[in-house]
Amino acid sequence: MYNFAYSKPATLAEGAKILAGDMEAKALAGGQTFVPVLKQRLNKPSVVVDLAGLNLAGIKRVGNSIEIGAMTTHAEVAASPEVKQAFPALAELAGNIGDRQVRYCGTIGGSLANNDPSACYPAAALALDAVIRTNTRDIPAADFFQGLFTTALEPGEIITAVTFVPPERAAYAKFANPASRYAMVGVFVAKTTAGARVGVTGAGQNGVFRHTAMEQALDKSFTPAALDGVPTDEDLMNADIHGSAAYRAHLVGVMAKRAVQAMV
Repeated sequence: MYNFAYSKPATLAEGAKILAGDMEAKALAGGQTFVPVLKQRLNKPSVVVDLAGLNLAGIKRVGNSIEIGAMTTHAEVAASPEVKQAFPALAELAGNIGDRQVRYCGTIGGSLANNDPSACYPAAALALDAVIRTNTRDIPAADFFQGLFTTALEPGEIITAVTFVPPERAAYAKFANPASRYAMVGVFVAKTTAGARVGVTGAGQNGVFRHTAMEQALDKSFTPAALDGVPTDEDLMNADIHGSAAYRAHLVGVMAKRAVQAMV
């Protein structure tokens, strides 16, 4: 690691002030991506702002929504009775992130703020247009994700909570890298009062995206067979040592069908 200062603010306003006043300052949530990046000297922050003391964890029902505090761990989401009852697909998604160590340290807010192109939560958030709440505003997921590792967050802006409106039915199917457990392709499919929603992570060159062609097909017939022949553009897919663009395009269709099958 490079040398850096460390701050553990006692209030949200204090943390936001530090981050807003120093463009090289970085926030630390669960640290499951940030700490390895520091160890590999891929980032050189002037100060690391630890969010652990800001009381941002917790899960509650708010009307017909589920509100999850930004510092809530994946394990807490997976085990939450409120989430299991109202939104079982999200509990299952959280319970299959990484390994046990990652799930007990990693947080939903940290995952969304980092916007790793292979993270699981963004697929659910985008598919359901979750609301990402910060210390200054509410951001719809459709506006929040802006490309690989890029979000709408401004300097000094800290995620405080995420709000989901549970769908009628939903399921998430992931083809995981066997080493990292990140999604090579993950597809979140939901049936809502407004129609079908499909969020895809791990595959796109520009990160998480909605698959509108699949949504239109499922609106006509919410069955796995409805997805037969629905194309996924290879030119928009990521390619790396783990899989070609063509392979990922194929996996999008396979994972989407598995998600739909899990609901019918």
